Amino acid sequence: MSNLNYADSIVVASGADDLYDMVADVTRTGEWSPICKACWWDEGSSARVGDWFTGRNVLPARTWETRSEVVAADRGREFAFVVGGSYVRWGYTFTALGEGTRVTESWEFLPAGLALFAEKYGADAPEQISERTRAARDGIPVTLAAIKRAAESA
Repeated sequence: MSNLNYADSIVVASGADDLYDMVADVTRTGEWSPICKACWWDEGSSARVGDWFTGRNVLPARTWETRSEVVAADRGREFAFVVGGSYVRWGYTFTALGEGTRVTESWEFLPAGLALFAEKYGADAPEQISERTRAARDGIPVTLAAIKRAAESA
């Protein structure tokens, strides 16, 4: 399989630190994600490397929860987490520009995630992986546009 990663960017009229603070507050994810409707931190956790949170995802046909570990937390530069600790990496980078910040959202299916899907779905794994890949490719531009709207209307 190929193309198991994707990234897109948008320029937002806001500072890198402020945008980082928005995105790293995963309890706000439901404000901009088309699929992840709510997130909450484990007790005592926040946006530090090694901290965990749960996300609730909703599609018309199903609702499910995932647990994710923060793997990058560099204020104003990068925030990233890995679903299940090893399955799929989602990340945000922040690049200060003259009049705003370029926010880049990235997604990557990791080897452990591919192995999990092969075990869980068997012969249907390629289609399941394709479905998740399409959702990420379709969702990232929607998410970035919503982050831009939220930041610029604050």
